[in-house]
Amino acid sequence: MPAEKFTIGLIQMSCGPVPEENMAKALDRVRDAAKQGATVICLPELFQTQYFCQREDTALFELAESIPGPATKKMGDLARELGVVVVASLFERRAPGLYHNTAAILDEAGALKGIYRKMHIPDDPLYYEKYYFTPGDLGFKTFETKFGPIGTLVCWDQWYPEGARLTALQGAQVLFYPTAIGWHPAEKAEFGESQHDAWRTIQRSHAIANGVYVGVVNRVGKEYGDIRGNRAEGAGLEFWGGSFIADPFGQVIAEASHDKEEILLADIDVKRMEDVRRNWPFLRDRRIDSYGKITHRFDDENR
Repeated sequence: MPAEKFTIGLIQMSCGPVPEENMAKALDRVRDAAKQGATVICLPELFQTQYFCQREDTALFELAESIPGPATKKMGDLARELGVVVVASLFERRAPGLYHNTAAILDEAGALKGIYRKMHIPDDPLYYEKYYFTPGDLGFKTFETKFGPIGTLVCWDQWYPEGARLTALQGAQVLFYPTAIGWHPAEKAEFGESQHDAWRTIQRSHAIANGVYVGVVNRVGKEYGDIRGNRAEGAGLEFWGGSFIADPFGQVIAEASHDKEEILLADIDVKRMEDVRRNWPFLRDRRIDSYGKITHRFDDENR
């Protein structure tokens, strides 16, 4: 029976050039979060490495691994030891030449509960993800855990209300967004504040529109995609941290700094969800008979 309340933990961390060291740090942070009372713990996007998608390099496909694989084994063993659920964002090698940006959910028994493959794949300067990742083909998913139903999407998915809605409609009480987002150094002074505000606002809106908790976990630090000394050219990216947890009313109940490693904790209260949804009954008032064209790219008939 899911709990009426449970505590989630977000691990905001920096990532160095050595994957093994990043994994060791992540394991330590998960242990720390569990000691502080977290029972469902989420790590940032692709936490085992610096953000390597700043350039296109075939050698970097060697970073990918199968799921289940070494990373899920390590995280699963720790989840079983601590009795917690862990959301781990990984570079998945599905088959030769077929790779995904995938979130793995390890349950409190250490088993692989399931995976979510990132659906929306960006292709922007220094975010060349289409080179590495095939779009997800599993759809939007909710996972039943011992503590409660959770959903996970990944980074660029956070800009799309459709993904949040479809995950919430499957009963998720928390939407987790493992993330790697930062400022281009040349843009920060002019656009940095508004970029961060837009990112924060769109994800708060998912909490409000769906009456769910939202947990967004980012990395921090300046990175050049350095993998054991193989780094991208250019000015790099400054990851802006700012991990946060919003309640079903969209109120930010925990928030991290822009430049420090932190563990965020917040309680998930099912009664709070019920109270908010009774007063803002958006799910009741949806006009499901009128949304057919949402599956069209654009409504050319009305132009």
